Amino acid sequence: MHQWINELPKAELHLHLEGSLEPELLFALAERNKIALPWADVDSLRSAYAFNNLQEFLDLYYQGANVLRTEQDFYDLTWAYLLKCKEQGVVHTEPFFDPQTHTDRGIPFEVVLRGIQQALVDGEKQLGIGYGLILSFLRHLPEEEAFKTLEQAMPFRDAFVAVGLDSSEMGFPPRLFERVFAKARSEGLLTVAHAGEEGPPEYIWEALDLLKIERIDHGVRAIEDERLMQRIIDEQIPLTVCPLSNTKLCVFDDMRQHNILQMLERGVKVTVNSDDPAYFGGYVAENFIALHDSLGMTREQAQRLAQNSMDARLVR
Repeated sequence: MHQWINELPKAELHLHLEGSLEPELLFALAERNKIALPWADVDSLRSAYAFNNLQEFLDLYYQGANVLRTEQDFYDLTWAYLLKCKEQGVVHTEPFFDPQTHTDRGIPFEVVLRGIQQALVDGEKQLGIGYGLILSFLRHLPEEEAFKTLEQAMPFRDAFVAVGLDSSEMGFPPRLFERVFAKARSEGLLTVAHAGEEGPPEYIWEALDLLKIERIDHGVRAIEDERLMQRIIDEQIPLTVCPLSNTKLCVFDDMRQHNILQMLERGVKVTVNSDDPAYFGGYVAENFIALHDSLGMTREQAQRLAQNSMDARLVR
């Protein structure tokens, strides 16, 4: 079953490039850029990957991203992820990147983008992996900062297909970013947003009605609101679900409690993704395998999940 899952053609629609920074590459980039790290070695860093909530993870995530400094660093990060895609049957990816994580450290926007973009272009040519890049705003920062990031991005408008919203969900509802999302849509960009992971179903309603999103990133708490569930089913709004992430961040205490297959059987267009695989213990294939091992996912269900991911692409 594991080999079959690896070979199943699939798309990944919820992946933070910064969250694919494996400890080995993190240490290599730190050495290249002469950055001192608070961990003695790779094993001690991995042992720090025990999170009680989203914020604890984000604190480590931003600390790790500090080693990314040059165009080559961002290329190497993205290329390493694409090699994993090739290994696991991912034929199309629509990754997120967080410009503010880097521009706030003094890294020019174009340095970040050029490294990522060149790797994606090379991945399509050399590995046959299609792509569409998504620029994400950090919701724990004010909307004015998101506007600045969007302005910085406009000279490179053709490099990405959508804007998204990520980072700490609780206390930062989608409505805080209604104006910047409207501006992005006026520039011809599609929109997605993280909602309904730690945040309540109301955040999903806001993302749909105010941000006009094409897909819901996470969305597992939609099941708490029957009217919302029916809308998602009727309108076939995709959910980019990340099972290992959800259990690692205690959205579910155990994978056996996860609701993704329940939602699938109700007709929700759920997809399987890895979110931040370096931190959460696995890429797309490992997420599929976890559903098989813990929830008894069948081959037919896996095929439907994979087809959903292909159907939910922003780039065809």
